[in-house]
Amino acid sequence: MSTSEPYYLAIDLGAESGRAIVGRLVDGAVEMKEVHRFANDPVRLGGTLYWDFPRLFHEIVRSLRLAAEASEGRIASIAVDSWGVDFGLLDANGDLLGLPVHYRDERTRGLIPEVCQRTSREELYSITGTQFLEINTLVQLAAIRKRFPELLYVADKLLLIADLVSYFLCGVIAGERTLCSTTQLLDARSREWSSEIASDQGIPETLLPPLVDPATVLGPLREDIARDAGLADPPQVVACAAHDTACAVAAVPAIEGGSWAFVSSGTWSIVGLELDSPELDRKAHDAGFASELGAFGTVRFLRNVCGLWLIQECRREWEREGKASSYEHMIELAEAAPPSKAWLDLDSPDFLAAGSMPERIREHCRRTGQPEPTTRGDIVRSALESLARSYLQTLRTAEEVASRRIERLHIVGGGSRIRFLDQLTANLLRIPVVAGPIEATALGNILLQAHAAGEVRSLADLRAIAAKSPEIRTYRPRER
Repeated sequence: MSTSEPYYLAIDLGAESGRAIVGRLVDGAVEMKEVHRFANDPVRLGGTLYWDFPRLFHEIVRSLRLAAEASEGRIASIAVDSWGVDFGLLDANGDLLGLPVHYRDERTRGLIPEVCQRTSREELYSITGTQFLEINTLVQLAAIRKRFPELLYVADKLLLIADLVSYFLCGVIAGERTLCSTTQLLDARSREWSSEIASDQGIPETLLPPLVDPATVLGPLREDIARDAGLADPPQVVACAAHDTACAVAAVPAIEGGSWAFVSSGTWSIVGLELDSPELDRKAHDAGFASELGAFGTVRFLRNVCGLWLIQECRREWEREGKASSYEHMIELAEAAPPSKAWLDLDSPDFLAAGSMPERIREHCRRTGQPEPTTRGDIVRSALESLARSYLQTLRTAEEVASRRIERLHIVGGGSRIRFLDQLTANLLRIPVVAGPIEATALGNILLQAHAAGEVRSLADLRAIAAKSPEIRTYRPRER
C-alpha cells in the first residue's frame, strides 16, 4: 500500500459528542481512522445554557496532536463541521464575547411572533426558505436584541460554531454558505446575506461575515497550534461544507439513479430531498420544510424531526437512576417488546428540553389518551416506531410538495446502525432503505477536503467513492 497519499483531518462536532477522524484516498476508496472522541457537554451558568467552547477547542487541539501521530505528521488539511444556528460573537479585536449559547436555552421561547412583526412570515420564507423554529439564529438574535441590545453593536462579527472554530485555527473570518443557510438570514436564491431582513430585524449588516462556498481553502493553521501539535508544515484549514448535514448528504452513496430521499440520523433526524433549486412557495412553507444549501450548488429540501434525542435522554435519565444501559441493550429491549400501542408526536414541545424523558413520554401518552409504555423496552420501542412513522409522514409530504415519487431512501449517520429502525422504516415506506455510511458526515468532510486539494473532481465522483464504504446495507420491505 502506498504511503504517499495526503491525510485529511475531519473534526465533526455533534450536539452530544465530537469526533476527530483522519482519512486518505487509497485505490479509489477512503481509509478512515478515528483518533479522538470527546463529550460535548453544555454548561448552565446563571440560568443560561451554554456550549463549553473553550473545552471543545482544547479537545480539537488535542485531536490535532493525535492526528499528527497517526499520520506521521502528514496532515494536508483540516476541516470542521458542526450543527447549525448557534454562534459566537467576536469583538473588533477578534476576541470572543462570551460563550456561545445553546439552542435549547429558553431565551428564545415565544419570540417568533416578535420576529414576524418586523418581517412578515411570508416574506421571511420567500427569501430564506427556512423553517420557523425557535432555535434559529434569527430568533436567537431577537433574544439578544430584547435583553442586551447593545451587544449587537459592540460585536464586530457573528460566526456559527464550525466557522468560529476555523477562525481560531487559522485567523480567517468567513461564513461557509451551507452552515449560514440555517440562520434565517441568507437569501436562498442569491446565496448571499439578505440586507433587507438584517435591516428589518435591527441587525447590523457588518455583523455578518463574508461568505465562502464549500471546499474553500481558508488559510494555513496558526503556527503556534501547528507547533504544539507536532506538525512541521502547518496544514491548510478548509471550509468543507461546514454544516454537518450538508457533509452527510454529500456522502450519500446515491449512484443507482432514480429518485431518492435521505435521512441524516443523529440527535436530530434531518429528512428530505436533494434539489437543484429552492422551494419557496406557500406549499413548502405550510409543510414546514426548509431549503438549505448543499455542496456543489445543490439544495437540501428538508425538515427537522426529533431524532435519537429521545433515546439519548432516556439513557441519561436511566444512568442518573443507577440503571445504566448501553444503546445496544436498549435496542435489544425494544426488539423484544411488543409493537407499540402509542404514537408520539415528535413535533410536540413535550420533547424539546433535556431531562426526565421517560416520564415525559408517559405524560405525553396520558395527555393524548394513549396507553402508557411501562417497561424500558416499551418506551424505547414507542420512540423508534414513532420515529419511523415520522419519516413516512415527512417523506410523503415532501413527495407532494416537490412533485416527486421517492424510489429509495438513504439513511446515513449514527442512526443508520440501528438495524431494527432501518427495517421498520423500510416496512412502513414500502421502498428499499439503504443504510450507511455510519460516519457519513466525517466521510463527506474528508472528501470535500480532497475536492479542495484536486483529488476528487465532482459530486458524482465523491459519491462513487462513498459507495465503496463497507458499512452499507440494504433493507427490503417485509410484511409485518
